[in-house]
Amino acid sequence: MTEHLRIRHVTTYTYDNPVDYGLQQLRLTPKSRHGQTVTEWKTSVRGGQVEVSFDDSHANRVQLISVDAGSQEVQITAEGTVQMTETSGVIGAHAGYMPLWMFLRPSPLTRRGQGTISLARDVRGMDDQLSQLHALSASIRATVSYDTADMDVTRTAEEAIAQGRGVCQDHAHIFVTAARLLDRPARYVSGYLKMDGREDQEATHAWAEAHVDGLGWVGFDVSNGISPDTRYVRVATGLDYADAAPIAGIRQGGSVEDMTVSVHVSQAQQ
Repeated sequence: MTEHLRIRHVTTYTYDNPVDYGLQQLRLTPKSRHGQTVTEWKTSVRGGQVEVSFDDSHANRVQLISVDAGSQEVQITAEGTVQMTETSGVIGAHAGYMPLWMFLRPSPLTRRGQGTISLARDVRGMDDQLSQLHALSASIRATVSYDTADMDVTRTAEEAIAQGRGVCQDHAHIFVTAARLLDRPARYVSGYLKMDGREDQEATHAWAEAHVDGLGWVGFDVSNGISPDTRYVRVATGLDYADAAPIAGIRQGGSVEDMTVSVHVSQAQQ
């Protein structure tokens, strides 16, 4: 089973005063890999320009853009077409620059605590790794309700458990933290999701992957209670959100910033 997805992701920054200097780091370019073939992709910038492109330590494609001095608006558009093939969420063998043991270490947003320890303890006795991780995903979904009105990119896994609600980013952080407590290498994933009955969205999507003996990396979308299928496009991975954030940067000048995001994911015309 294959599916062709057309994606258009527009991020617009406006400032109340001209920006003297600004840099933005983009992780908006998907790569061709198991189950995913990028047929076309481009990034365009209005109010700035791409200075350099490189692959980071997680093998994510990164673009560094500079903001034109004096700009009061910067618009970044990433768009293209990706062919997806059904793999039941299995990505396969580990590759890249980071050794597997690195995905067992805590990070600022995935520090363990009583909440994640409890979730891991509840499934620790299960022998089958895949069943254990699916059970962990279901337990997280039952413990932390999905609430799109409560997004905070600085919130830790433990804080989300304490609040009892969060977004896909929080679900991914909790899963990653608890999976590591079960001695399963785990990582955060950012990307795109073609939603049923809705093409226009206000944000990208996030899920998690864990490394399973005999299968390699396997995806788990806690928020939707499934493993990723042909509706999911992987863009970037990392220890937590900070490693895979679609856009991050710094600036001087322009004291008040306003950001709007528009994501459109649809079936591509054949």
